[in-house]
Amino acid sequence: MTQASTPPSARSAARVSPAEVAPSYEAALTELEQLVSQLDAGQLPLDQLLSRYQRGAELLAFCRARLDAVEQQIQVLEGSETRPWDAA
Repeated sequence: MTQASTPPSARSAARVSPAEVAPSYEAALTELEQLVSQLDAGQLPLDQLLSRYQRGAELLAFCRARLDAVEQQIQVLEGSETRPWDAA
């Protein structure tokens, strides 16, 4: 029953699927920039500060994972020029 009342931002990022975090890297980055602006302004009540910080951590993890995945894909593509896929 406690989990049902827990807001999504308070849940562990590991248990939230990427689709639940953000629809795309660009959307996550835009939301993250907005959150950083709100946090930098220093005008949020403590409860909102914590929940926005947690949401920012989820978005940051999502963005890093997407960047890592793209980097791995680029490395595979660059590597495919020097050797065929079926090389043993």
